Amino acid sequence: MSKPSFWQPTQDERSAADPRLRAPSALRNRDAILAVLRDVLPAAGLVLEVASGSGEHAVHFASALPALTFQPSDPTPEAIESIAAWIGESGLPNILPPLLLDAGMPQWPIAAADAVLCINMVHISPWRATAGLFRQAGRLLKPGSPLYLYGPYRRPGQPLEPSNAAFDESLRSRNAEWGLRDLEAVEALAANNGFNAAQVIEMPANNLSLIFRKR
Repeated sequence: MSKPSFWQPTQDERSAADPRLRAPSALRNRDAILAVLRDVLPAAGLVLEVASGSGEHAVHFASALPALTFQPSDPTPEAIESIAAWIGESGLPNILPPLLLDAGMPQWPIAAADAVLCINMVHISPWRATAGLFRQAGRLLKPGSPLYLYGPYRRPGQPLEPSNAAFDESLRSRNAEWGLRDLEAVEALAANNGFNAAQVIEMPANNLSLIFRKR
């Protein structure tokens, strides 16, 4: 799996009658991310979101950007069910049914996209998932098209903030293949897959927006 969810829903968060998952972090960061995406995404076209999780981001962005078509995806059936429920509840015409997609799989079930989004996956997945993300995004995107990443990263010459250091330790205790990635390693992977150097934007709560564009 490319994004095993460490936030397992409780009985209060999910029921047979309402399969929608709710991620508190999505409510906290969605507007800050949207403010960046307004300047990053094309005016029209298909936006693939990799590792959509609950589906709350995809619905929020699709509501705010009606000229774009959003394609959510996730590797877990539970998330797929939640995304579909959020889409159904929203009634939005510009968001497609979710795809079952693992970032590390050798082939993705989509032929092309005008932008790719990936929020909070890189640190909660094996490195092969990030490698697959850049490899496949490099195949899907045309020159100049964006690949947008959001999350916490290690930066050269800067110690981790206390909150990120604790988060990193918690992730690694859950799974030795998880943890905050070195920004330099991510940028090297991007370069090897045909992307320009990242535009880095500081975000709330010690997170970063990374904007890569296909060469």
